[in-house]
Amino acid sequence: MAQNDLLKRYLDAGLAFTQMTQQRAEAIARDLVKTGEVQREQAQSFVEDLLERSRRNTERMVENVRKEVRSQLASRRVATKADIARLERRIDRLTGAAKKSPAKRKSGAKRKSGAKKRPAPRSAP
Repeated sequence: MAQNDLLKRYLDAGLAFTQMTQQRAEAIARDLVKTGEVQREQAQSFVEDLLERSRRNTERMVENVRKEVRSQLASRRVATKADIARLERRIDRLTGAAKKSPAKRKSGAKRKSGAKKRPAPRSAP
């Protein structure tokens, strides 16, 4: 029984990095049946238990990785998809407003080509 606990602890630790396949779980069960640590009648439930543990461990690992990535990105102030989408909507609103209400010219007034208005010089403090 101590060997079973050791195997479960090993699987809990090791399976956090990979997902066990059905074939691998069945091979482990067959080996344990051969050594007498698991009875043949218990082998299928043992396989199902291994696969379920593997699935849960994989889900936990993926969630931990996602949390850490989010944390690292947030601490480095990297823009998220939501940030970019918000800025794109804002740009669309601003450019849409500019397109809808272009600057009006007085009728008959012509624009001087090449001449630009210069800002007033600043006074020295």
